[in-house]
Amino acid sequence: MPESTVIICVDGLDPEYLDACETPNLRELARKGFLKTGRSMMPSVTNVNNVSLITASYPESHGISSNYRLVRETGEEIYMESSEYILTETIFQRAAKVGKTSLIVTSKDKLRTLLTDGATLALSSEQPLDWVVKEIGEPPPIYSLEVNGWMIRAGDLVMSRRGPFDIVYLTTTDYAMHTYAPDEPESQQHLTILDDAIGDLVAHHPDVTLLLTADHGMSSKREMVDLKAALSKYGIAARAVPIIKDRYTVHHSNLGGFMFVYLDHISETPEAAKVLRETTGVDYVLTREEAADELRLHYERIGDLVVNGTKDVVFGDPNEVELPPRLRSHASTYEQAIPLLGYNGDFDGFTFEENRDLGRYVFERVLA
Repeated sequence: MPESTVIICVDGLDPEYLDACETPNLRELARKGFLKTGRSMMPSVTNVNNVSLITASYPESHGISSNYRLVRETGEEIYMESSEYILTETIFQRAAKVGKTSLIVTSKDKLRTLLTDGATLALSSEQPLDWVVKEIGEPPPIYSLEVNGWMIRAGDLVMSRRGPFDIVYLTTTDYAMHTYAPDEPESQQHLTILDDAIGDLVAHHPDVTLLLTADHGMSSKREMVDLKAALSKYGIAARAVPIIKDRYTVHHSNLGGFMFVYLDHISETPEAAKVLRETTGVDYVLTREEAADELRLHYERIGDLVVNGTKDVVFGDPNEVELPPRLRSHASTYEQAIPLLGYNGDFDGFTFEENRDLGRYVFERVLA
């Protein structure tokens, strides 16, 4: 039996980064196991995909259809970063039920608060344990190339000192991918830091099963489209909610390629959909019912209209935010490509196509 099953979710690891950067340790793990390109859930944002991964389910079931949403009943806008919003069982809750242990280490603290119900032990680079800091030093800033390496090494240390844990979940931040394209030297620096840390973890724990994926990819964005203004030209009053929004605004300025639109008058849905479909920069528009069906989103937690942008477009209000000159972001269907890597596991007869399949593997092969 493996010492642990370790899942690593590398935030924003578009397959283009693995194509452009040297990662000898990951390539060796892939050679001995497998590496393929799969897809993320929609929208292609962090909270949706981390929760899909740890529940092995779609947003229609687990309830996290965005990073940020409007509560219809109250009109309040909230961050979806508390475990109380997750509606289905996680691998950590199942592990606790069957007497197994689990560890979660995150770079972003929002994922510690969102994911960790049922975990045996959890920490983040923003809320570290004192004894871990004494051993490996203070965590680097969240907006740095080094923070993800620190997080992996923290997980490695806790596995050694407090383990073994049956399930280990390590999830990073995508500051580097938001900031640097795959062919820029900083991307190689970041991937080298990650690759070295993962290589050391496997060397220290040679019997682990390791699974690695991403929550979403990343694209260069060159244009901002104001959906509220587009509707206002036709006398349609609406509220556009940026579903990518979180507290890490340096990453993406809360600008993404996917948006929920809430109409003041639901009777205007057909007209509003027509206006948006004809708006430059809009790839497709789905009604609430269509989005719940086609994208498998939670019906109660999405807008009256769901809008996907073209590859180089983000949605935002120029009165609230300025388009950064080198913006790289995600959330649309164009950032769904993600890597799927497996090493040293019971993979025979198991199909990996989506990032949520890593969680499905844990439920079916580790916790069954």
